[in-house]
Amino acid sequence: MYGGVQRGNQTRMSLKIVFLLLAFTGVASIAIGYYLRLIISLGKRGSMELEIKKMMLDAEVKAKTITEAAEKRAEEKAQELSGEFKEKERELKGTEERLIRKEELLDKRQGNLEHDQENLVKKGEVLQASQQEVEGLIRAQQGKLESMAGISVEEAKAELLRSIEKQYENDIENRMRKLEVASDQKLERRANEIITTAVHRLGNSVVSDVLATTVTLPSDEIKGKIIGKEGRNIRAFERATGVDVIVDDTPGTITLSSYDPIRRQVARIALENLIIDGRIQPAKIEESVQKAEAEINNIIKKKGAEAAYEARVPNLDPKLLMVLGRLYFRSSYGQNVLDHSVEVAHLAGMLAEELGADPAVARAGALFHDIGKAVDHEVPGTHVEIGRRILQKFGIDEAVIKAMQAHHEEYPYETPESMIVQVADAISGARPGARRDSVEQYIKRLEDLEGIANSQPGVEKSYAIAAGREVRVIVKPEAITDLEARKLARDIADKIEKEMQYPGEIKVSVIRETRVIEYAR
Repeated sequence: MYGGVQRGNQTRMSLKIVFLLLAFTGVASIAIGYYLRLIISLGKRGSMELEIKKMMLDAEVKAKTITEAAEKRAEEKAQELSGEFKEKERELKGTEERLIRKEELLDKRQGNLEHDQENLVKKGEVLQASQQEVEGLIRAQQGKLESMAGISVEEAKAELLRSIEKQYENDIENRMRKLEVASDQKLERRANEIITTAVHRLGNSVVSDVLATTVTLPSDEIKGKIIGKEGRNIRAFERATGVDVIVDDTPGTITLSSYDPIRRQVARIALENLIIDGRIQPAKIEESVQKAEAEINNIIKKKGAEAAYEARVPNLDPKLLMVLGRLYFRSSYGQNVLDHSVEVAHLAGMLAEELGADPAVARAGALFHDIGKAVDHEVPGTHVEIGRRILQKFGIDEAVIKAMQAHHEEYPYETPESMIVQVADAISGARPGARRDSVEQYIKRLEDLEGIANSQPGVEKSYAIAAGREVRVIVKPEAITDLEARKLARDIADKIEKEMQYPGEIKVSVIRETRVIEYAR
């Protein structure tokens, strides 16, 4: 029993020892594992530090290389800039030296000028004193001569002129006649040049139709077709066009009469087309009139656009261009209104540029200054007021309206452009050949010519002839000599130039005729 217990104790002891060995082995294994792990970690750490150090060394080498390269480039650039700076410095120094030399030269010249000026002042004072002394001597001598001669200087001068004039009167007249012939030739050449220029500029600017248009017929037989049976065709034509058709005994022509120029043009085109077609009847007349109206509208639109483009007034409403184009068929004093408006626009633009005003506003105001004439026979009011309403309707700038409304002084001049438009309009209308005068203006000019001639002393009577291009003056022979007659002609011509406005030139003819009458008893 006791032996069994002892063996059991030994067995338990062996198990304890085995457990203790196992526990010790496990702890030793764990310790060894941690140790190995520590060794491995320390090895890896060492290799990472070595790698980091190597990278740092590489970075330092690269940084040093880059720094050296940058320093080298900086040094090269500094040397280059230093060279340029030295070159610029040399140039500036040379320029400074030249300026200093010029300044010294100018100072020297200034000194010379001041010295010369002082000398001139002194010489002027000496000359003035000498002149005063000479004038005193002359006056003293003149007084002695007058007292000795018993006559004043003015009386002596007048007597000398009278004696010379009487002695050389024929020579003076011959010389004056030669001068007149030579000047007449020059004036004739100049007149030819002016006339040639006017023909080239104004060959198509004057419209001959005023209230009537003549249509040429191929034969007198066509008149019967135009009249129609019992006047049916001519009445239909007059109703469709609104014009009066005048058929008289004049061979080969028919006259279309109307105050509206557009109606006359529509009627003319329609009638010409009917004559070409040969079929003249009421239905055909209406069709032809409609085609003519469409053609006239196209012409109006085209002319309005061309005028705006030529006058350099862009971005206009098409309806406003239609109103503007109607001026192509309107004339004033024989001058085409649309051509006149474009011409005024060019003049206004040039004047505005010279005077510092707004050329665009001046051109637009000038182009539209007569736009009211396009419809003034349809709308009551003056063409200026009608034009204002038209421009306001189409939203035109107020500055343009102010520029156009004052050209007949119905409104005050509110802007520089308004005065420019008025001046340009006057220039365009007043230039020679631009317009045809009315009968009243023509008669008034003739009366003024005779009035100027009759107002001169020694004139017996005068006549304005050759449509006002010549005034013939008859003088009293006992009151005026031949030389005085020549002077009278020049005086009358000068007074006409100053007091009258007229196209071309006016010839002044002074006639001095001596008549001796005796009676035998």
